[in-house]
Amino acid sequence: MTTISSSPDLLTTPQMAHPRPLHAASEPEPDDSSSLSTQNPSSGPNPNPTQIPTLLHLSFNQDHGCFSVATDVGFRVYNCDPVREIFRREFGPHGGLGMVQMLFRCNVLALVGGGLDPLYSPNKVMIWEDNESRCICELSFRSEVKGVRLRRDRIVVVLVQKVFVYNFTDLKLLHQIETIANPKGLCEVSNVSGHPVLVCPGLQKGQVRIENYVSKRTKFVMAHDSRLACLALTQDGRLLATASNKGTLIRIFNTLDGSLLQEVRRGADRAEIYSLAFSSTAQWLAVSSDKGTVHVFSLKVDSGSLGNNRSCSASEISPPNPSGISSLSFMKGVLPRYFSSEWSVAKYHLQEGLQYTVAFGHQKNTVVILGMDGSFYRCQFDPVNGGEMTQLEYYNFLKPEETF
Repeated sequence: MTTISSSPDLLTTPQMAHPRPLHAASEPEPDDSSSLSTQNPSSGPNPNPTQIPTLLHLSFNQDHGCFSVATDVGFRVYNCDPVREIFRREFGPHGGLGMVQMLFRCNVLALVGGGLDPLYSPNKVMIWEDNESRCICELSFRSEVKGVRLRRDRIVVVLVQKVFVYNFTDLKLLHQIETIANPKGLCEVSNVSGHPVLVCPGLQKGQVRIENYVSKRTKFVMAHDSRLACLALTQDGRLLATASNKGTLIRIFNTLDGSLLQEVRRGADRAEIYSLAFSSTAQWLAVSSDKGTVHVFSLKVDSGSLGNNRSCSASEISPPNPSGISSLSFMKGVLPRYFSSEWSVAKYHLQEGLQYTVAFGHQKNTVVILGMDGSFYRCQFDPVNGGEMTQLEYYNFLKPEETF
């Protein structure tokens, strides 16, 4: 029996996770979701534990203190600082998982089958209770699950053109949202208790839908002219970052009123944005792309003051030497917009073409970068002078005998 953390300030097993009969939930439209049931699949060991598995998906947990990986034989969970494997569950050659999502540091995870030989149907979200080493319930759909997001009180499931929001304790369907085609499963939720915010694509190209469940307001924001590629929210859900499939500009919005607060430039060439991440203080934004670079931008918005419709001045949070501002910004309105864009303060170069996911580390001015090749980087940036980040650590987390 494994519990990821017994720290009193972290959530333990939610009520739903205790083994008990589950009543049938209110079903969505019959063409999208059909059943809830308890499960008890086999969780046998990998017959060849020395073989390096194929990595199919990776993601950070909500506080970026852990990350989980889905492989063609099961899943693993790691601690970020220090880097170490906490536990793994391997189901053998028929145990492929295409997605795994943690719920902070508790023993409940969401699993979706994937790979060439999936453990579960890709049309199902399985809720795994690791203390019991089994799935305790499932959400079944008539089309492939593209994304899952967890809050302590909600389960959000993303299909190609719909988003379903369920209550975590009894799996009651609370909300159903129609979206434009969303093959990447773009959707984010805030993590602060009592302040639920959800963002997902709207019904038009480049449009973001913002659901503020406290104020019961829905906002639609035309974030980009082209299709959305990536979304990110601050922990409290007050700031939204968006990128399009052009990958040149990232825009920051106020989710309370949908206003554009800031725009930063990753580069001039088209790029695929893999991930966006706010720092815990919303002072910095990190961006990874297929160009093999991770950029860190300085933000000029105080997330905590947005409710008062006030933003910080640049001097409050920007570096004394604003290296992220183009030296030609004084000619704004004369030269093309490209020259007056805000550029990154710091960056780090990686292997081009490989998919990386980024988050801010718990150490000051650090970012953690995870690669789909099993690479783990911890890098530090200079908030004043910027420039190239310094690599502090590197590991291949799929080969712990060599690197840990």
